[in-house]
Amino acid sequence: MRLIHVADLHLDSTMESNLTSDKAKQRREELLDCFSDLIDYAEENQVEGILIAGDLFDKTRVRKIAKNRVLDEIKEHKDITFFYLQGNHDRCDFLQDIHLEEFPNLKLFEAASWTSYEFKDVVITGREINADNVKTFSMNLVLDQANTNIVMLHGQESEYEGKDKAEIIPLGELRGKYIDYLALGHIHSYKKERLDDRGEYCYSGCLEGRGFDECGEKGFVLLDITDGKIQSSFVPFAKRIFHSVEIQLCEDDDMSTVLQKLRDHVRTIPKDDLVKIVLTGKTSVDFDVDLGRILREFGNQFYFVKVYNKSTIQVHYEDFINDKSLKGEFVRLMEKQDMDETKKSLVVEIGMKALMGEELQ
Repeated sequence: MRLIHVADLHLDSTMESNLTSDKAKQRREELLDCFSDLIDYAEENQVEGILIAGDLFDKTRVRKIAKNRVLDEIKEHKDITFFYLQGNHDRCDFLQDIHLEEFPNLKLFEAASWTSYEFKDVVITGREINADNVKTFSMNLVLDQANTNIVMLHGQESEYEGKDKAEIIPLGELRGKYIDYLALGHIHSYKKERLDDRGEYCYSGCLEGRGFDECGEKGFVLLDITDGKIQSSFVPFAKRIFHSVEIQLCEDDDMSTVLQKLRDHVRTIPKDDLVKIVLTGKTSVDFDVDLGRILREFGNQFYFVKVYNKSTIQVHYEDFINDKSLKGEFVRLMEKQDMDETKKSLVVEIGMKALMGEELQ
């Protein structure tokens, strides 16, 4: 038997933090397309159940067209059973106006108690975590040692230090509970570790990256179950991947050198992907990074490109000892300041550009 473990699809996200309105609209639709493609993959690969471990949607307000798209896919694929456990972002009225008897292949969970489903060769158990049950939910989990047990939860593991607020999953309290596979959602990167001698816990990560804090391959986990034994493998599936490219600049670099460094770094990145270029290191006082030139060359090579210049200038104060210009006087004045060197070089850079009448970036 085969199952899919997926989480954090965040369907109908606005996608406007980086993209133009047209591309944000396109990416919004691509998230829905990726969900449909996932179901097609399941159908083509004899997958009998899809475990959605939270955050199917992104916000409270979800377009009706998005909700209907998901419901239509579930209804049309009656041979696939969908196990849907809501996450901390699933606060829309997705199921409010439907008749569940019309969706016999949609299995839900609740916060009040653990819910278990006997499905083929496994037992799938889940519970939605909230502020009321977070301190006690693990104590109420009772599983049969003789079964092959899959448990679904959405939250952050106790060791995780993330920016999003979600309920904590106390992994220590779940050890020794006869769990064979703990299907988790909330962390947007794939992670698989041993839970105890019997089972493992796994974050599938998100299905599609939505920003440059979600770089790298994204996808789902395929579970192959034979004779009660679960083998899991990560399947990359995202339509587009976010990449962060850091380029170290040197004092002797000119723009031709910088552009060649960039070409070398991005040549293996597919044209359909999104790229963030970050320039670091130290440049000479007289060198000005031409960000516009970088965007002109690389902007059309990929789906989306943004550039950050985080480089600083390397100031050799001894070169300005005998410089009688206003520039030399400014550098000598800055040398005497009691200031962190990084901050000082930034002030020198801004001052130099102001003195030379250049546009500040």
